[in-house]
Amino acid sequence: MTADSGHATSAESVDHPPGLPRALAETLRYGPFHRALHDAIAHRGLSLARLRAHLGQHGVQVGQSTLSYWQRGLRHPEVPRALETVRALETVLRLPADSLVALVGTRPQPRPTRGYAEPTWVAPTDFEAVPDNRDLEVLSAHDTVLVGPQRERRTVTTRLVVRALRSGPDRFLAVHRGDEGSAVENALVRPAEGCRQGRLRRQPRTLVFELLFDRRLDEGEEHVFCFTVVDDTGGPTPGHVRTFRTPCRSYLLQLAFSRRALPARCTKQFRAEPNTVPVDVEDLVCGIGGVVSAYFTDIGPGTAGIGVEWSA
Repeated sequence: MTADSGHATSAESVDHPPGLPRALAETLRYGPFHRALHDAIAHRGLSLARLRAHLGQHGVQVGQSTLSYWQRGLRHPEVPRALETVRALETVLRLPADSLVALVGTRPQPRPTRGYAEPTWVAPTDFEAVPDNRDLEVLSAHDTVLVGPQRERRTVTTRLVVRALRSGPDRFLAVHRGDEGSAVENALVRPAEGCRQGRLRRQPRTLVFELLFDRRLDEGEEHVFCFTVVDDTGGPTPGHVRTFRTPCRSYLLQLAFSRRALPARCTKQFRAEPNTVPVDVEDLVCGIGGVVSAYFTDIGPGTAGIGVEWSA
């Protein structure tokens, strides 16, 4: 399908829907709305300006920014006011009647997580209009945790390598969970290469935030980005864990301890199910410089991390 040339097109050219590709048909069936709209626009090869012009030919006036927000999941059509516009979109995009209308009342929902509720992978309430990370495959993750002289977890620096499963993702939704006693209202997010901070929400002991890329990724494109969370108000840390909803090729976790507060014991741990006894527990050596490392390959779903025990 070639892109719209930008020249005027008669309304008759969009009146007869052809057969839909399988992927688009499935998206129209299962949603969510923003993804179905995005894929339908891409299939037709229309720019948003041309799409808006076609809608105008059908007597429907809608802003180009509104169309952009809808297809990116930043806004959702309001029912019933927007139903006329949605039905016109079905006509212009050559979609079956009511295929988009049926999705208007739905919002993006996280995929089943086998009981895991780790918000790193699930869009919280304030971000429900933002797609979660389902369009991104995490190829590699590296967490470096700095533990201070009071045994407190001071900073967590994360570097991720992701791959776009389809065209369109332009952000990553992340969560930082503070240790017991953490004053998360004082926590800071410091984006580094490959991203900038988007919206942020603070909850009890939890910081939810967006990392925005500088562009939308194409299908199959890989992207590397890094960020640091500064949160040094918690008590003695019990360690650090990361939950993986889907398999990940590699995960490296490193805890760097202050020379004045070295741990009594550190263990590499993995849980295949939540709220269960860790499996594959392995004692780790605190090396030169007070750094403990755990490396996991072909991991997930599950929770991987390092448990820390302190002397009295």
